Amino acid sequence: MSYANSRIPQSAQQGVHEALRARVQKHLAEPFRKPFADYNRAALQIALAGWDGRAPLILDAGCGVGHSTIQLARQFPEHWVIGVDQSQDRLERRKPYPEALLPQNMVFVRADLVDFWRLLEAAGVRLARHYLLYPNPWPKIGHLGRRWHAHPVFPWIPRLGGVLECRSNWQVYIEEFALALGEVLQREVPWERFEASLPLTPFERKYRDSGQSLFRLGIALPAA
Repeated sequence: MSYANSRIPQSAQQGVHEALRARVQKHLAEPFRKPFADYNRAALQIALAGWDGRAPLILDAGCGVGHSTIQLARQFPEHWVIGVDQSQDRLERRKPYPEALLPQNMVFVRADLVDFWRLLEAAGVRLARHYLLYPNPWPKIGHLGRRWHAHPVFPWIPRLGGVLECRSNWQVYIEEFALALGEVLQREVPWERFEASLPLTPFERKYRDSGQSLFRLGIALPAA
Protein backbone atom coordinates (compact mmCIF):
# COMPACT_ATOMS: atom_id res chain seq x y z
CA MET A 1 0.00 0.00 0.00
CA SER A 2 1.33 3.43 -0.92
CA TYR A 3 1.25 6.35 1.49
CA ALA A 4 2.79 8.92 -0.83
CA ASN A 5 0.16 11.45 0.21
CA SER A 6 0.99 11.19 3.92
CA ARG A 7 2.22 14.65 4.84
CA ILE A 8 4.16 16.23 7.65
CA PRO A 9 2.14 19.10 9.19
CA GLN A 10 2.76 22.27 7.20
CA SER A 11 3.37 25.36 9.28
CA ALA A 12 4.99 28.75 9.13
CA GLN A 13 6.10 27.99 12.67
CA GLN A 14 9.52 26.33 12.52
CA GLY A 15 10.37 26.20 16.22
CA VAL A 16 8.84 26.43 19.70
CA HIS A 17 6.15 29.13 19.81
CA GLU A 18 7.46 32.25 21.51
CA ALA A 19 4.29 32.57 23.60
CA LEU A 20 4.24 28.99 24.91
CA ARG A 21 6.20 29.43 28.14
CA ALA A 22 4.09 32.40 29.25
CA ARG A 23 0.91 30.51 28.31
CA VAL A 24 1.87 27.54 30.49
CA GLN A 25 2.78 29.78 33.41
CA LYS A 26 -0.58 31.52 33.11
CA HIS A 27 -2.42 28.19 33.26
CA LEU A 28 -0.42 27.15 36.31
CA ALA A 29 -1.25 30.42 38.08
CA GLU A 30 -4.94 30.49 37.07
CA PRO A 31 -6.47 26.99 37.45
CA PHE A 32 -9.03 25.93 34.85
CA ARG A 33 -12.57 25.91 36.31
CA LYS A 34 -14.81 24.94 33.40
CA PRO A 35 -17.90 23.04 34.70
CA PHE A 36 -18.03 19.32 33.94
CA ALA A 37 -20.53 18.07 31.37
CA ASP A 38 -22.84 15.30 32.59
CA TYR A 39 -21.94 12.97 29.73
CA ASN A 40 -18.29 13.14 30.76
CA ARG A 41 -19.19 12.25 34.35
CA ALA A 42 -21.10 9.27 32.96
CA ALA A 43 -18.13 8.33 30.78
CA LEU A 44 -15.87 8.15 33.84
CA GLN A 45 -18.31 5.77 35.53
CA ILE A 46 -18.35 3.57 32.42
CA ALA A 47 -14.56 3.66 32.16
CA LEU A 48 -14.09 2.43 35.73
CA ALA A 49 -17.07 0.06 35.97
CA GLY A 50 -15.09 -2.98 34.84
CA TRP A 51 -11.97 -2.10 36.83
CA ASP A 52 -11.33 -4.15 39.97
CA GLY A 53 -9.64 -1.23 41.72
CA ARG A 54 -6.30 -3.05 41.83
CA ALA A 55 -5.10 -3.53 38.25
CA PRO A 56 -2.73 -0.77 37.05
CA LEU A 57 -4.50 1.70 34.79
CA ILE A 58 -3.55 2.75 31.27
CA LEU A 59 -5.18 5.72 29.51
CA ASP A 60 -5.09 5.90 25.71
CA ALA A 61 -6.06 9.56 25.36
CA GLY A 62 -7.56 10.38 21.97
CA CYS A 63 -7.59 6.75 20.87
CA GLY A 64 -9.36 7.33 17.55
CA VAL A 65 -10.52 4.03 16.04
CA GLY A 66 -9.06 2.20 19.03
CA HIS A 67 -6.35 0.07 17.41
CA SER A 68 -3.81 1.41 19.89
CA THR A 69 -6.09 0.62 22.85
CA ILE A 70 -6.45 -2.96 21.67
CA GLN A 71 -2.70 -3.36 21.19
CA LEU A 72 -1.96 -1.89 24.61
CA ALA A 73 -4.50 -4.22 26.26
CA ARG A 74 -2.78 -7.18 24.63
CA GLN A 75 0.68 -5.90 25.54
CA PHE A 76 -0.28 -5.27 29.18
CA PRO A 77 -2.78 -8.06 30.06
CA GLU A 78 -2.62 -7.36 33.81
CA HIS A 79 -3.66 -3.72 33.32
CA TRP A 80 -7.06 -2.09 32.81
CA VAL A 81 -6.88 -0.03 29.60
CA ILE A 82 -9.20 2.90 28.89
CA GLY A 83 -9.50 4.21 25.34
CA VAL A 84 -11.06 7.68 25.19
CA ASP A 85 -12.10 9.63 22.12
CA GLN A 86 -14.57 12.46 21.57
CA SER A 87 -15.97 10.87 18.39
CA GLN A 88 -18.44 8.00 18.74
CA ASP A 89 -18.09 7.39 15.00
CA ARG A 90 -14.35 6.76 15.33
CA LEU A 91 -14.86 4.48 18.31
CA GLU A 92 -17.33 2.38 16.35
CA ARG A 93 -14.83 1.88 13.50
CA ARG A 94 -12.56 -0.54 15.39
CA LYS A 95 -12.74 -3.09 12.56
CA PRO A 96 -11.59 -5.74 11.78
CA TYR A 97 -11.96 -6.69 15.44
CA PRO A 98 -15.26 -8.42 16.31
CA GLU A 99 -16.34 -8.16 19.94
CA ALA A 100 -15.51 -11.82 20.62
CA LEU A 101 -11.84 -11.22 19.78
CA LEU A 102 -11.36 -8.04 21.77
CA PRO A 103 -9.28 -8.18 24.96
CA GLN A 104 -11.37 -8.25 28.11
CA ASN A 105 -9.11 -5.88 30.06
CA MET A 106 -10.15 -2.72 28.18
CA VAL A 107 -13.03 -0.33 27.62
CA PHE A 108 -13.84 2.38 25.09
CA VAL A 109 -15.64 5.55 26.18
CA ARG A 110 -16.74 8.68 24.37
CA ALA A 111 -15.66 11.73 26.35
CA ASP A 112 -14.08 15.15 26.07
CA LEU A 113 -10.57 14.84 27.47
CA VAL A 114 -10.76 18.39 28.84
CA ASP A 115 -13.26 17.04 31.39
CA PHE A 116 -12.09 13.44 31.54
CA TRP A 117 -8.54 14.22 32.69
CA ARG A 118 -9.84 16.52 35.43
CA LEU A 119 -12.49 14.03 36.53
CA LEU A 120 -9.87 11.29 36.86
CA GLU A 121 -7.71 13.54 39.02
CA ALA A 122 -10.67 14.64 41.15
CA ALA A 123 -11.60 10.98 41.72
CA GLY A 124 -8.11 10.26 43.01
CA VAL A 125 -7.30 7.99 40.06
CA ARG A 126 -3.64 7.58 39.18
CA LEU A 127 -2.31 5.99 36.02
CA ALA A 128 0.43 3.45 35.42
CA ARG A 129 0.81 4.52 31.79
CA HIS A 130 -0.62 7.40 29.77
CA TYR A 131 -0.48 7.72 25.99
CA LEU A 132 -1.14 10.68 23.69
CA LEU A 133 -0.51 9.20 20.26
CA TYR A 134 -0.40 11.68 17.39
CA PRO A 135 -2.75 14.32 18.80
CA ASN A 136 -4.03 16.96 16.38
CA PRO A 137 -0.98 19.24 15.97
CA TRP A 138 -2.95 22.39 15.12
CA PRO A 139 0.08 23.60 13.16
CA LYS A 140 -1.01 27.16 12.36
CA ILE A 141 0.80 29.73 14.47
CA GLY A 142 -2.50 31.17 15.70
CA HIS A 143 -3.68 27.73 16.85
CA LEU A 144 -1.21 27.44 19.74
CA GLY A 145 -3.97 27.42 22.37
CA ARG A 146 -5.57 24.35 20.79
CA ARG A 147 -2.50 22.19 21.28
CA TRP A 148 -2.76 20.14 24.48
CA HIS A 149 0.44 21.53 25.99
CA ALA A 150 -0.85 25.11 25.65
CA HIS A 151 -4.43 24.37 26.73
CA PRO A 152 -5.64 25.35 30.23
CA VAL A 153 -6.17 21.64 31.05
CA PHE A 154 -2.50 20.78 30.54
CA PRO A 155 -1.44 21.00 34.24
CA TRP A 156 -3.83 18.12 35.00
CA ILE A 157 -2.04 15.72 32.66
CA PRO A 158 1.13 15.24 34.76
CA ARG A 159 -0.94 15.07 37.96
CA LEU A 160 -2.27 11.69 36.83
CA GLY A 161 1.22 10.20 37.24
CA GLY A 162 2.64 7.09 35.65
CA VAL A 163 4.73 6.83 32.50
CA LEU A 164 3.58 9.53 30.10
CA GLU A 165 4.30 9.07 26.39
CA CYS A 166 3.45 11.48 23.60
CA ARG A 167 4.21 10.78 19.92
CA SER A 168 4.02 13.02 16.87
CA ASN A 169 5.26 13.28 13.30
CA TRP A 170 5.83 17.03 13.82
CA GLN A 171 9.06 17.72 15.69
CA VAL A 172 7.87 21.13 16.86
CA TYR A 173 4.95 19.53 18.70
CA ILE A 174 7.20 17.26 20.72
CA GLU A 175 9.68 20.07 21.43
CA GLU A 176 6.81 22.21 22.72
CA PHE A 177 5.30 19.40 24.75
CA ALA A 178 8.69 18.81 26.40
CA LEU A 179 9.11 22.51 27.18
CA ALA A 180 5.60 22.82 28.63
CA LEU A 181 5.99 19.69 30.74
CA GLY A 182 9.36 20.97 31.92
CA GLU A 183 7.70 24.18 33.08
CA VAL A 184 5.24 22.16 35.17
CA LEU A 185 7.82 19.74 36.58
CA GLN A 186 10.60 22.31 36.91
CA ARG A 187 13.14 20.10 35.16
CA GLU A 188 14.30 19.30 31.68
CA VAL A 189 12.21 16.74 29.81
CA PRO A 190 13.96 14.72 27.07
CA TRP A 191 12.48 13.68 23.72
CA GLU A 192 13.81 11.64 20.81
CA ARG A 193 13.42 10.57 17.22
CA PHE A 194 12.41 6.91 17.00
CA GLU A 195 11.59 4.06 14.64
CA ALA A 196 8.09 2.55 14.93
CA SER A 197 8.93 -1.11 14.40
CA LEU A 198 5.50 -2.10 15.75
CA PRO A 199 3.14 0.80 14.97
CA LEU A 200 0.50 1.42 17.62
CA THR A 201 -1.92 3.37 15.44
CA PRO A 202 -2.96 3.43 11.78
CA PHE A 203 -1.49 6.94 11.55
CA GLU A 204 1.83 5.74 12.94
CA ARG A 205 1.97 2.95 10.35
CA LYS A 206 1.09 5.39 7.57
CA TYR A 207 3.74 7.90 8.65
CA ARG A 208 6.39 5.21 9.02
CA ASP A 209 5.64 3.59 5.67
CA SER A 210 5.79 6.97 3.92
CA GLY A 211 9.30 7.52 5.30
CA GLN A 212 8.50 10.28 7.76
CA SER A 213 10.54 10.95 10.88
CA LEU A 214 8.67 10.17 14.09
CA PHE A 215 9.25 11.75 17.50
CA ARG A 216 8.31 10.81 21.03
CA LEU A 217 8.59 11.97 24.61
CA GLY A 218 8.50 9.44 27.41
CA ILE A 219 8.85 10.25 31.11
CA ALA A 220 8.08 8.61 34.43
CA LEU A 221 6.12 11.21 36.36
CA PRO A 222 6.46 11.68 40.11
CA ALA A 223 3.84 10.10 42.35
CA ALA A 224 1.14 12.46 43.57
